[in-house]
Amino acid sequence: MMRSMYSAVSGLKTHQTKMDVIGNNIANVNTVAFKSSSVTFQDMLYQNISGASGANATTGTGGINAKQIGLGVTTGATNISIESAGAAETTGRAFDLRITDSSTTNFFVVNNGSKNLFTRSGSFYVDGSGNLCMTSTGYTVMGWQVDPTTGNIRKDTVSALQIMKTENLTSNAEATTNATCGGIIDKNDPDVLSDDGLIKNLNFYDSLGYSYTARFAIRQTGGENSGRFSIELESILNSDGETIFPTDATTDAQRAQVFGNLNTAATLGTYDEVKKGFYKDPADGRIYVGSDNTGTEITFNGTDFDDGNGTNYSLKQVYGISDGMVEKITAGATPTVTNGVLTVTGSFVGYDLSFSTADGTFDNINGQGSVSLNLQNANFANNGVNFSNISIDFTTTKNSNNGGKSTVGIDSGALDGTTGKGKKLGNMIGLSVNTDGEIYGTYDNGNRTLLGQIAVAQFANAAGLEKVGENCYDTTLNSGEFDGIGVAISADGSKMTSGELEMSNVDLSTEFTQMITTQRGFQANSRVITTSDTLLEELVNLKR
Repeated sequence: MMRSMYSAVSGLKTHQTKMDVIGNNIANVNTVAFKSSSVTFQDMLYQNISGASGANATTGTGGINAKQIGLGVTTGATNISIESAGAAETTGRAFDLRITDSSTTNFFVVNNGSKNLFTRSGSFYVDGSGNLCMTSTGYTVMGWQVDPTTGNIRKDTVSALQIMKTENLTSNAEATTNATCGGIIDKNDPDVLSDDGLIKNLNFYDSLGYSYTARFAIRQTGGENSGRFSIELESILNSDGETIFPTDATTDAQRAQVFGNLNTAATLGTYDEVKKGFYKDPADGRIYVGSDNTGTEITFNGTDFDDGNGTNYSLKQVYGISDGMVEKITAGATPTVTNGVLTVTGSFVGYDLSFSTADGTFDNINGQGSVSLNLQNANFANNGVNFSNISIDFTTTKNSNNGGKSTVGIDSGALDGTTGKGKKLGNMIGLSVNTDGEIYGTYDNGNRTLLGQIAVAQFANAAGLEKVGENCYDTTLNSGEFDGIGVAISADGSKMTSGELEMSNVDLSTEFTQMITTQRGFQANSRVITTSDTLLEELVNLKR
């Protein structure tokens, strides 16, 4: 009789334990990444009234089972539903991370200052020291650092991810090394024919991130149907608009070394056979005023053309070159004409651009088949200017009729739009985490830099981890140890999703059902006690 009471007491205790677990589950129904637990009962020791006996062949009697009376129930185990993922909750915060497992249960690695712990709660933030931390506890998130030599992740022992350290706040500047000149040059553009020429700017950066502007002038150099133009470097300005090239002390040799072909003969034009009023004999290249060689022959006297009758014809009249180019030639260059071909040597600094007369596509530079030229930094290093040689590609430039309006422009960067574009020093404007756990910083100069990678831990028996509170777990003898290195979450096809958190996996319908059965079990055990008490009362009442 007393046994039944104590068995019932053990039943009350185990059902109370189960109710405690259910209560904890329901209490954490909205706890980030909480894993529900369940209780498994097992019976206790048994008291044998008599042992079992075997069959007796001699007497022909069968065996008798043991007579046992159980002594109650106890808690067999509390099981964690560790592999069951909770639903996704969208937050929109970059450092709210949800783990999606493929074949293995993964955990973030965090450190409480003395040891590594493990969590599924991916609610992180950047603290005042620049460390990535848990929002609830301040524990630092552990991961791998970037090798400063290679810029790649170095997967050795995990350490705290200090993603906002000083060197990560800015991104290095890059010198401009490529530029592209593209668009249409219209021979009828008034600017192309003017003294100043068509002015186009190239904005570029030096290796320290300082910005400069190179000003170029495009002028017509051949006849109006020759497809010949020149491009010259007029000046280079710093970010304050001050001219750093040329200066009063800049020599012609220095000008040529930066950009141009000084003291090198440049063919600027071939006489235009269809230009009204002039005629070139195809046999000997002699030039006549008139429609054919019956007109007056004119000869070049070193400055202009003389018809022998007191009338002079200018270079512009004969060749159709721009006023600006005529001014440059007469200011110091030496023009010569051989069989109608105009060649200039001397102080002329520039490049001759040639286009196909058939379709207007770009042909070459200086008749040498090149499609690009260099803006060189040869004479600037001593002045504290550190820009690199810039190769300017002209292949997308075209000579075409566009109603007298040129659309040509010079932009930094190669034809792909990015290579060699150059960048200023970048300031960090954002952080992001990709599905591999890699953390990137974005900068206002367009750079995107790898800052570190969040590592994860995997265990042979994840359910064997010990809950230590604060959404964290610790290793046990039955879970397996953490090797201190971790793994990349993508190793087994798992991933991290930024802007989401894993919700609790508590199922209220299951918990309420378990609550009902637990309540009835507790109630039944209490009835055993009251019934046993009634029996004892009857026993006592035998003596009146």
